[in-house]
Amino acid sequence: MKVNIRASLHLYFIAGTQDMRHLSGDPADNLLNILRQALESGISCFQFRDKGQFSLAAQPKAQADLAKKCRRLCHDYQIPFIMNDDVELGLAVGADGIHIGQSDGNVKQIIERLKKQNLIFGLSINTLEQLQHYRHYDAIDYFGIGPIFPTASKLDHSAALGVDFLDNLPRLAIDKPCVAIGGINTANAARLRQSGIDGLAVISAITQAPDIPLAVRQLKAAPIILNNR
Repeated sequence: MKVNIRASLHLYFIAGTQDMRHLSGDPADNLLNILRQALESGISCFQFRDKGQFSLAAQPKAQADLAKKCRRLCHDYQIPFIMNDDVELGLAVGADGIHIGQSDGNVKQIIERLKKQNLIFGLSINTLEQLQHYRHYDAIDYFGIGPIFPTASKLDHSAALGVDFLDNLPRLAIDKPCVAIGGINTANAARLRQSGIDGLAVISAITQAPDIPLAVRQLKAAPIILNNR
């Protein structure tokens, strides 16, 4: 799949079975149902982030089967399917890309592992120092900046960076696409777009939305401010 990475970050949905605890029924079926609705409503990218106590991490076959179903759904809508953290699982299920956090492994080793795979590679950024360190790594395709606000979706998240961090990004002249994550919802999306960020990544803003199509429309409708990065 040929992907315009900057465009694919516009509304970046992240989820796994651990994010389905508020729903009755099978978590895998619930994830597929929510993903289908989100795709139909116009998300631009999906990251399969299935990890933690309430995920399928202890059931690797079931987890891989679910990842493949999610990948097929994404490809039906010509949307990139990104695997969070697990490089081997991502390769096994045919992911379009891999996203890793600062604590998910040695970045240089993972880059070396993936250099011949022609996959999208995203890296989480939690501090200005990390951003300055990795900004010139050619193998990194985009940065996930956050958390911007406190979030309950990730129990081990870093301190919130705040909107000011995004407002200062244009001054740094970062030439890689950047997507904001952490506590983003329909109430604050428009403010974040004003910073010139390339996209917004959300979990609970979609998984817990009473009306998913409406939530996606509202998140997408936030004004896009063209930037010079």
